[in-house]
Amino acid sequence: MTPQHKRYFEKLGINSIIGLSLFAPVRYDDLTPSVYPKLGELNVVEISVKTFQKMPKFLKISVEAWGLDAELIIFNPKSFHYAVFKVGGKFFVRALAQRNFGKLQLVQPKILSQVGGIFSVYKTEVASKTMNLLVSEYLKEDSLTQEGLPAPIAKKLISLHSPVLGQNYEKSLKEASYALKFAEIYLFLKTLNAKKQYFEASCALVSDEREFIKSLPFSLTNDQKKAIADIKGDLASKVAAKRVIMGDVGSGKTVVIFAAVMMAYPKKAVLMAPTTILCAQIYNEAKRLLPPFVHIVLVESGEKNICLDEADFIIGTHVLLYRELPKCDLVMIDEQHRFGTAQRDAIHKMVSEGKTHPHFLQFSATPIPRTMSLIHSSLVKYSFIKEMPFKKDIDTFIIDKNGFGRMLAHVENEIKEGRQTAVIYPLVEESEFLSYQSIDEGRAFWEKRYSSVFITHGKDKDKERILEEFAKSGSVLLATTVVEVGISLPKLSTIIIVGAERLGLATLHQLRGRVSRTGLKGYCYLYTNQPHNTRLKEFANTVSGFDIAELDLKYRQSGDILSGVLQHGVQFKWFSLSEDSDILMKAKRLLEI
Repeated sequence: MTPQHKRYFEKLGINSIIGLSLFAPVRYDDLTPSVYPKLGELNVVEISVKTFQKMPKFLKISVEAWGLDAELIIFNPKSFHYAVFKVGGKFFVRALAQRNFGKLQLVQPKILSQVGGIFSVYKTEVASKTMNLLVSEYLKEDSLTQEGLPAPIAKKLISLHSPVLGQNYEKSLKEASYALKFAEIYLFLKTLNAKKQYFEASCALVSDEREFIKSLPFSLTNDQKKAIADIKGDLASKVAAKRVIMGDVGSGKTVVIFAAVMMAYPKKAVLMAPTTILCAQIYNEAKRLLPPFVHIVLVESGEKNICLDEADFIIGTHVLLYRELPKCDLVMIDEQHRFGTAQRDAIHKMVSEGKTHPHFLQFSATPIPRTMSLIHSSLVKYSFIKEMPFKKDIDTFIIDKNGFGRMLAHVENEIKEGRQTAVIYPLVEESEFLSYQSIDEGRAFWEKRYSSVFITHGKDKDKERILEEFAKSGSVLLATTVVEVGISLPKLSTIIIVGAERLGLATLHQLRGRVSRTGLKGYCYLYTNQPHNTRLKEFANTVSGFDIAELDLKYRQSGDILSGVLQHGVQFKWFSLSEDSDILMKAKRLLEI
């Protein structure tokens, strides 16, 4: 490849022939000269310039075309038109032929540098002429098959880019759609697979967790048992584990975390979770369920006089990143999507020694669609916890202002019974751009009716203390989506989400998951100005987080739901995450991943 061609590839943002094939043409131009004028159509014809005539808003040029007198009409002419269309000049042009006032006219002519045949037209960072040059030079069947594509896929892509006379563009694009989808996901998986790295584990963790599981005051679900078995196999390996454990809200991931701690014992394990409240909850659960000989330490912000060298299980938020941590052989991240990649990498590196790496487990209560997990499995392993320790009994209602009175009567009754309600507002302060009330606008209504109204939001420095106080003695909580993740409110039976249509389905599911945490009958009210919203109706009839993820993908068309590797600027042009899982599986089989 010449240096100039390399620069073209760089400008297109590609480094492979498959990447070039994915820039499909936007149309075909037939540049065969017309033997006679076809009125109302674009014609390719050689012209001879005879005279110039400048009009107020257009340029009229007398020419000879097809041996006939004709006029070139150029609206809003530029200076280069005067320089190019000189008297006596001969050019091939492509223009709309029409008859006006008895005159043959060629409107808005474009001078052609090449004539004869059919050419692909592209809209890319380089000109169509250059794209055609690159295609003819590099897009060949053997080049594509050498990069791993099957021959039928390669032939279909070449046919799309290299049309013959009479070939229909719309038909060609439709026939090549499968090939474009396959090539795109194949290239992505191939690139992703090349990034896969294996590291030697700092040590194999082979302690027995079975006695711990026997001691639990409840039985594990089959999915919890399967996740624990997956982790056991990983930790016993000499290769450092990389696994994501995905479980719906309330599916019992914390017990799986504790089982992993017991597999690591007496080696050290560390867990980083996103909020102080969540860390405290996990710490209290660990003290209650783990054997007394396991030394558990909760690292809190501002606490400096704490020795971690004797700890078996260290729990903390991102404050762990600012502490001197001992070497740990098991690193776990809870609600991993709440931490940036840099933070996850930092905690991993802090507890590593030399070239060996600790085992790494990530837990998430935000399920991703099946197709996404299949793609990401090129880099990490997955376990799914779909079963619930107890059935969640939540009724979801879509209401507008006409249903507000019924909802309020329900809230009154729940509070009389000693249960709690959360109202989730879209904003803290009033906004002229939003047709819903903010916390500031709505608080007077609730505070007038109830004595134990608590208020917090994402920027509130005291939000964790307020949530703790509300859990103990509150009736109504007014908040933003700060309550979305990891907060246990066992008496919360009702959640009201204002402006529900503005939120993604995954966020709605997380918010709804705050109720019925302990088997309590739950109620979710979606307050909206769009009561007939189809997306909300489907959400109201769906309770599984994994099904919600598929719904979210369906409505968002893959673009803004992509997480992890896909989230950072990568969007598929041809491949559909919601529709093309069969193509994905074929590509994975071809790559043997």
